[in-house]
Amino acid sequence: MRTVILAGGRGTRLAPYTSILPKPLLPIGERAILEILVDQLRDSGFTDITLSVGYLAHLIRAVFENSPSRGVELDYVHEEHPLGTAAPLRLVDRLDDTFLVMNGDVLTTLDLRELVQFHRERGHDMTIASHERRTRFDYGIIQADDEGRVLAFSEKPEVMSLVSMGIYVMEPQVLDAIPEGISFDVPDLVHALVHDGRSVGVYRYSGYWRDLGRQEDYAAANEEWEKAAGENSGMTEPNLGPDANETTS
Repeated sequence: MRTVILAGGRGTRLAPYTSILPKPLLPIGERAILEILVDQLRDSGFTDITLSVGYLAHLIRAVFENSPSRGVELDYVHEEHPLGTAAPLRLVDRLDDTFLVMNGDVLTTLDLRELVQFHRERGHDMTIASHERRTRFDYGIIQADDEGRVLAFSEKPEVMSLVSMGIYVMEPQVLDAIPEGISFDVPDLVHALVHDGRSVGVYRYSGYWRDLGRQEDYAAANEEWEKAAGENSGMTEPNLGPDANETTS
């Protein structure tokens, strides 16, 4: 199965780190995030990988072209201008069977083979890996009507939401819903597929997951990585704190 890793974004929320390194090359422990992802894919049997690159692409290529073989077939597509999270898929050749798509800044213990099996068993056109995320509000939340009358008041409530993990399984036909040459994101793709009556599924995962797009998540991931058991086994479930699925508003 082919895998596309989206590694072309600027990572503005991680500035100033990303002024000198693209976000996928920021280190977790002694390896770049992207190196960890590629090694995890290889260990799960996903060895045909395309990197969609853009911002500071030459640094990403240098890391992989000047390091020992990782046991994968790696190629690249280059975004000449930012295309969002779905449009780069139109640049990738040979997506003529079920394929996997991942953001290049995801750290997780998700079993990708189980995700693909779930997708195939249910016959979806697209499956979104998802995680429950708890959002804690630091303020009292007021519900009011149009006349300004208070209907309810909640002091610092917590809200549970099902969020995308940035990992997807897709069938080739979803590419027909992506316009060529313009920026188009995964939410746009989902809306288009649902509007056309296509089957979009959700795979719920309760294990470890972090999207490393924010500075606080990146710092927490480094702390959790150091605590995780096993030098060569990557992320493991033990000792990983609850902050992996909690955020504050």
